[in-house]
Amino acid sequence: MYSLRRLSIVSTGFIALGIITATVSPTLISAQTLAQETAPTTTPTTTPTTTPASNFPDVGADYWAQPFIQALAARNIITGFPDGTYRPDQPVTRAEFAAMIQKAFNQNRVRQLSPGGFKDVPSGFWAAPAIQAAYETGFLSGYPGNLFLPNQQIPKVQAIVALTSGLGLTASGDATNILSTYSDANAIPSYAVNNVATATQANLVVNYPNVSTLNPLAPLTRAEAAAHLYQALVRQGQLQPIPKNIAAASYIVGGTTSATQTNQDIVSLAASSNSFTILTSLLKTAGLAEILQQPGPYTVFAPTDEAFAALPQQTLQRLQQPENREALIKILRYHVVPGGLSANDLTTGNLKTAEGLPLNVNVNAGSNQIAVNNASVIQPNIQASNGVIHAINQVLIPSDVSLNQQPQNGGDGITPGRATRGVSSYIGVGGNIGLGGDSALAEGNFAVFSKIGLTRNISVRPSAVIGDDPIVLVPITFDLSQRGTGQGFNIAPYVGAGVAIETSDDANVGFLLSGGVDVPLTRRFTLTGSVNAAFLDETDVGLMLGIGFNF
Repeated sequence: MYSLRRLSIVSTGFIALGIITATVSPTLISAQTLAQETAPTTTPTTTPTTTPASNFPDVGADYWAQPFIQALAARNIITGFPDGTYRPDQPVTRAEFAAMIQKAFNQNRVRQLSPGGFKDVPSGFWAAPAIQAAYETGFLSGYPGNLFLPNQQIPKVQAIVALTSGLGLTASGDATNILSTYSDANAIPSYAVNNVATATQANLVVNYPNVSTLNPLAPLTRAEAAAHLYQALVRQGQLQPIPKNIAAASYIVGGTTSATQTNQDIVSLAASSNSFTILTSLLKTAGLAEILQQPGPYTVFAPTDEAFAALPQQTLQRLQQPENREALIKILRYHVVPGGLSANDLTTGNLKTAEGLPLNVNVNAGSNQIAVNNASVIQPNIQASNGVIHAINQVLIPSDVSLNQQPQNGGDGITPGRATRGVSSYIGVGGNIGLGGDSALAEGNFAVFSKIGLTRNISVRPSAVIGDDPIVLVPITFDLSQRGTGQGFNIAPYVGAGVAIETSDDANVGFLLSGGVDVPLTRRFTLTGSVNAAFLDETDVGLMLGIGFNF
């Protein structure tokens, strides 16, 4: 990224400054287990055509089940009505629940529906394929007389039984003890006791507004259906758990009881969530993690792992290479806004980011949804001790960064001053410890050094050891990629050879061997250490240690 003009500036101190440092079915309902109070409808009515949406005007950001509903709507597991609403408090029929199950799961068939199917589900009925699939995969069963009752509202307990049965879950331990968490456990039908205990252990049960009240016989609402399906998909590993400091998590049985208190800073909170593993890793790679652990406050629009996965794989790999660190830093800083802004604090307009470029925020009052540039906020108000995180579904790219082109210094051509696959170029100061010989290299002396990247793998590392007779070292090194130490930091080894120039009255030039490691500390600083052996009149060996300022 540095031009030849910059090289001339560096060259001014080329010798003086150098560098070196180193290298449900089942039993869903039978006549014996459940009283039938509703007469079956033999000619079910057709439900209105639904329309997919992820932003519903009747599901605001503060609605208790909003994270569940929005996540499933984005995956087209649940849909809204033609008028764009979701109607979260409307009861769910058995046919509707079967349709949701069909979209949510891909289980193997465990039985076969008889050729005639259920008597009250005509072949042309809108949910007939979903009902057949839900039956054959073990989620839902029929009633005596070969009836399914598709238009009957499904009780919450039946939905729980369906999920545990279809997923093949079983409980361990005494069901009575497990169910003691519910104040109305005695209302659970006997046929469902083990299933509800199983679902409770698996964190499938979501109770609103009181987490300890199950209401097993109440009709399942569309909001509750979304919440239970979401938890079932989490159990399968298909979705990430709702962060514990989101209000919705407080209604999951066995989840957190507090949605607001946290002692975790933004980075620690992101690291503790399975949704932000890539973001956390990139923050550390860019040296920004320690900044976002400061008091702040900060607002972070955080792309999820799925958002990063949507980028071309080569792009994500390139951003993690040392030579592209500046582009990565620009992108990450573009997601950070100074100050702690909750969803209620955001208004339509521009926000100035830590990168200095504006973000365009669009708050839709009608749908209670927030967009940032082209990304949607899919999980607002994840509260940290030093700010707030809003999860978004796309990576935000500042206008001066292009992901479609290889960065200038990303190829193998010679670009003086570039970063290599080890670390950035730098200039620094330190000290030399003599290990043998009779030159300045063999004594304890002040040292200046530098690393000037030439290609992706090659650097020149001029340095000078200042003594009675200063010695100048000019090695050409082969830089290896960074590797983890297992102690929370990375090292980048290098090895090379060049010339050593002794500047005494009888100036002497000899062969030089050099090897060491660079340790990136932050975005701006690199710790370095190297062993140098100069073959002059004698073999002079020194250990050079110091810290460099990256450029």
